[in-house]
Amino acid sequence: MIGLEKDGGLWVATINRPEKANSLTEGMLSRLADIAQAAQAARVLVLTGAGNVFSAGADLEAAREGLATSPEWERLSGAIAALPGLSIAALNGTVAGGAMGMALACDLRIAVPGAQAFYPVMKLGFLPQPSDPCRLVALIGPARAKLILMAGHRVSAEKALDWGLFDRVVEGEALMAEVHSMAADSLAADPALAQAIKVLCH
Repeated sequence: MIGLEKDGGLWVATINRPEKANSLTEGMLSRLADIAQAAQAARVLVLTGAGNVFSAGADLEAAREGLATSPEWERLSGAIAALPGLSIAALNGTVAGGAMGMALACDLRIAVPGAQAFYPVMKLGFLPQPSDPCRLVALIGPARAKLILMAGHRVSAEKALDWGLFDRVVEGEALMAEVHSMAADSLAADPALAQAIKVLCH
């Protein structure tokens, strides 16, 4: 249920469980983390979903069995954040719950107009994954982060763009073409140069 396509230095991982809003089972989450760790060899890693939702986060049954607090979430987001190349979250729809972590760890987030972002951990009785609040605050500031994490605020694509949570919003049929355009310079550049720029940005 996690697809992976490799085209030279471009890797595209697709969450493919649209009948369940691309919610993640333990196996799917571990597979994504494995891909992100292996993508140290890629120049660009793209994360996207099948259908109209990027991911609803943990599968509800799996969450009740402990997946909501699994260290695999941090393994995934940590591996994405550590990539020497460019990472792009191609949000084909709403991103929610634990799936926010992988989007926050990416260098860029591009979404379709109907996408929303929300992270209702407090309502569900969980803490967010340890690195997620800091990444969220870095993008949108502490007050807006608390709106999402503590007040259950759902952010529309347009508001997310205005806040800096999303970097670009494009129509669905243009999503992957825009991703390829954004990836082009990194794919053509010396990988050491791309890695050096990322270090400088941090």
